[in-house]
Amino acid sequence: MQDKTISGFSRLSKAEKIEWLTQQWLPPGENGAEAIRSFWHQDEEVQRVLDGFSENTLSNFFMPYGIAPNFKINDRLYAVPMVIEESSVVAAASSAAKFWLPRGGFTAQVKSTVKIGQVHFSWGGTSDQMLPHLPALKTYLLQDVAHLTENMVKRGGGVLDIEWLDLSHLEPNYFQLKVTFETCDSMGANFINSVLEQFGRSLHTFVQNPSLFSGSARDLTVIMAILSNYTPECIVQASVECPIDTLTGVCADMPGEAYAKKFWQAVRIAEIDPYRATTHNKGIFNGVDAVVLATGNDFRAVEACGHAHAAHTGRYQSLSHCDISDGTFRFWMDLPLALGTVGGLTRLHPLARLSLAILGNPSAPELMEVIASTGLAQNFAALRSLTTTGIQKGHMKMHLLNILNHLGANQTEQEKACDFFVDKTVSFTAVRDFLYAQRNGKSLSVK
Repeated sequence: MQDKTISGFSRLSKAEKIEWLTQQWLPPGENGAEAIRSFWHQDEEVQRVLDGFSENTLSNFFMPYGIAPNFKINDRLYAVPMVIEESSVVAAASSAAKFWLPRGGFTAQVKSTVKIGQVHFSWGGTSDQMLPHLPALKTYLLQDVAHLTENMVKRGGGVLDIEWLDLSHLEPNYFQLKVTFETCDSMGANFINSVLEQFGRSLHTFVQNPSLFSGSARDLTVIMAILSNYTPECIVQASVECPIDTLTGVCADMPGEAYAKKFWQAVRIAEIDPYRATTHNKGIFNGVDAVVLATGNDFRAVEACGHAHAAHTGRYQSLSHCDISDGTFRFWMDLPLALGTVGGLTRLHPLARLSLAILGNPSAPELMEVIASTGLAQNFAALRSLTTTGIQKGHMKMHLLNILNHLGANQTEQEKACDFFVDKTVSFTAVRDFLYAQRNGKSLSVK
């Protein structure tokens, strides 16, 4: 068996990395080097910046960058940038935005922007030994990070509180410092982690004071110091509402009251059934992640936090909720979002920077409102399809071009196919049969 391991790969030039990869890992005849180079940015300086985002970078992986217009949020109009490869997502968000535009649009409110970090440590002492010294410990910790927090404090942020947690009943000698932060318009991960690591060092020094502790109480080991991506206090609410009777016509031959009840039932099912809730929430994140990516934020952290929040009651359930009472339809969602509009990729990535400019260079709270509203719009559009025509009709129409491209259809064939399937069910087999008939001069009947 050929040994394909390598030492010192990171020290190779980009050209050398590509040569090794194509020679060792691609089958003969596969021109991987050409494919890799074809996606390099034509501007060498831009490519240099992109290369610096990650390690062992060989090329760029392109994703569609689209715009969902007509989003009215808090009485302000937005064109929302979205980065996503899934068919129909941008169209669905745009459709929902257009639907709610004459009905008052979206209302969004940031409830809190508090973020959380933790110092996990093993300690030979007890809480009874530490409690008398907690005020002094907090003062000592804050003094030791003053050089790290100075600029953030000037912007209105910094360390908000330090909480001592005794978890030794769950794991022997396990304690924790739970620290809350305000990071203003920065997502703050690097800031938070730097502060927490210094807290760990300072905590260790503090317990070495012989006038305060002795014996095993001087035995402290920091296990890790890291922010938490679960931020239940960094939360935004997005909502829409309208008189129930204005929903008449959303579903053919169904009055507004009957449709509102059907929509409410669909949401209620996602509150009850975790299998449905998972797909339901995935649809929310179709919208959320697309804007998070477009603005250079961390969609993985956002997803992890959102799904943790969906299970905060001990049972995984819908992130969105619906109420139909007093003649009013109301649909809303509370979503934890830790975002930034300064620092990280938000200013380094050219399209992330452009996305923020399109949105009017929002503050972090305003971006939270835009993203939560987009997620709610996506959820509304999906539920509207599910409870009326079914999800596949719109989805497969959007997927038609992907199928045609996969089957090598030229522009003329694509135009004819779009006309042919305007009132027919789209499937891979049906599209393949259509192209076969076109290319062989045969007629075709598809339902």
